[in-house]
Amino acid sequence: MSGYAHRHLLGTRGLTAAEITDLLDRANRYAEINRTPDKKHAILSGRTVVNLFYENSTRTRTSFELAAKRLSADVINMQTGASSVAKGETLIDTAATLNAMHPDVLVVRHHDSGAVSLLSQKVNCAVVNAGDGKHEHPTQGLLDALTIRRRKGRLAGLKVAICGDVLHSRVARSNIYLLTTMGAEVRLVAPRTLCIPGAESLGVSVFHDLKAGIADCDIVMMLRIQNERMSGGFIPSTREYFRFFGLDREKLAAAKPDALVMHPGPMNRGVEIDSDIADDVDRSLIREQVEMGVAVRMAVLETVTRNLALERGEPWGNAK
Repeated sequence: MSGYAHRHLLGTRGLTAAEITDLLDRANRYAEINRTPDKKHAILSGRTVVNLFYENSTRTRTSFELAAKRLSADVINMQTGASSVAKGETLIDTAATLNAMHPDVLVVRHHDSGAVSLLSQKVNCAVVNAGDGKHEHPTQGLLDALTIRRRKGRLAGLKVAICGDVLHSRVARSNIYLLTTMGAEVRLVAPRTLCIPGAESLGVSVFHDLKAGIADCDIVMMLRIQNERMSGGFIPSTREYFRFFGLDREKLAAAKPDALVMHPGPMNRGVEIDSDIADDVDRSLIREQVEMGVAVRMAVLETVTRNLALERGEPWGNAK
């Protein structure tokens, strides 16, 4: 099979262009369905999706929940703060408990890099990584790619600048792996204190000046300053950070005239991006990213559940 044939989605690193294209094509069809009055689909009827989030999330958890419900799955949202996890239960014990309930898909967000991969080795269902530490956030990478492809018509040959707190960003890593695989030219633009050491080995160019980094770029992707992952002084102040690395009209002028702006959210307005840019419907793709998130997660949930069924030798219906 040339398409995505894996039971889990743990990251974008190592995926082939054919696998990525398969997921994006499927998500694009769901994006069109989601703009019609009849958004409901019965493909996951009778299946159970568990959202297990060890970190707070609004966009990602809600997006996965809506995606699963539009596919007619039964959805359980586990609140780890009020569960056995808060009482000291280990990740492995939680995996064993959930496994005994026979879910079909676990969607997991965890503060430790590699935790989702470990969990996937201990359960019999499909596992989707909704973000693990500083490692990866694959569905964000996919939804960003779909958003770009729908607006620009392609990924190959585009110049994409990923700007800001690259060091702590799992979004940046998933985008680097995916976009370079699809033939885009990726630039990282960050203060020296917030850049990935040895980032050039990932096939990207590194800049420490925003205007130089986004010069002649098609896409300018801003990242949130992740204070919760920082210990120590990575930036002198938010005011100084915005002065040099915050995106405003004057700095955006260095990019192509039709360059589009992205941000995975939540945004720190006036820190990494000016409200004037974030709210510009002609230049900003931020709202479209949220919309594409539901479509991508529908495609991923359908695909991994299908692959799990085929692995088990269970019957599988036709997609809408």
